[in-house]
Amino acid sequence: MKLLFVVLGLFVSGFICIWVIELARHRSSNPSLRMRPTLFNLVVGFIANFFDTLGIGSFATTSAFFKLWGLVRDEQIPGTLNVGNTIPSVLQAFIYISIVQVDIMTLSLMISASVFGAWAGARVVSGWPRRNIQICMGIALLLAAVTMLMTQLSVLPPAGEHLGLTGLRLATGLAGNFIFAAIMMAGIGFYAPCLTLVSLLGMSPRAAFPIMMGSCAFMMPVGSIPFIRRKSYDVKAAIGIAVGGVPAVLLAAYLVRSLPLVAVRWLVIVVVTYTAMMMLRSAVTESRARRRAKDLAGEVVGN
Repeated sequence: MKLLFVVLGLFVSGFICIWVIELARHRSSNPSLRMRPTLFNLVVGFIANFFDTLGIGSFATTSAFFKLWGLVRDEQIPGTLNVGNTIPSVLQAFIYISIVQVDIMTLSLMISASVFGAWAGARVVSGWPRRNIQICMGIALLLAAVTMLMTQLSVLPPAGEHLGLTGLRLATGLAGNFIFAAIMMAGIGFYAPCLTLVSLLGMSPRAAFPIMMGSCAFMMPVGSIPFIRRKSYDVKAAIGIAVGGVPAVLLAAYLVRSLPLVAVRWLVIVVVTYTAMMMLRSAVTESRARRRAKDLAGEVVGN
């Protein structure tokens, strides 16, 4: 376990160094770049990571804030989510891996699968055009809302009590974590599908927390680097999420003992569904606008 913490410390230290260096380069090439987050950026980071620490997830919540208030351009949302939430996610991992018992071999292998998935997914998603991002995130947010709804209605089969996986179940878990990590780079939350998968494989939902948070803590530093180097994220919003998220994680992990999470999840389902519809509507509207512009350009050339 100590080795896991040492490696995690190296991962996040490397991420911070690369982020600071790239920010300095970005600022030198663009002196007008604004990096100081607004109060609203900090509040978004706090709220999203507070509920993230309780297992609700931060990506869907943060995406809703970004879309509803127009804080971040659609094509920059995946990068902003991954870069901004990296440090709070690492803090969550340190806390939950320390206090929740889980089989160390299962945990290590699931984390490794997520790192490779994030590396593969980020190299593709960081170069996607705006329309691809909108469609992918719209569909993903709908799927997230459906998963949360199924959990609320107890449609999914009851979870088991195992603290580890072996054999075919372990192989299935590794494949699932790889896929979930890859598509997470498109701004799709990791917690809901990962929790669902490990529960279906017979693990205790409590044991899923260090797997979910450990996976995110290791893969997000890796997956965020391509977004940082391609400048495919909103600097101000990402810094706001990181700064606002750290105290939120500590508050949720150490002070919260009772919270009406059922009511909160219903609210998240409604907001996420609405955000997904807005994202897909934007993709359709902008596609039609481009098509009309092309048609008008063709008519002008023809005349």
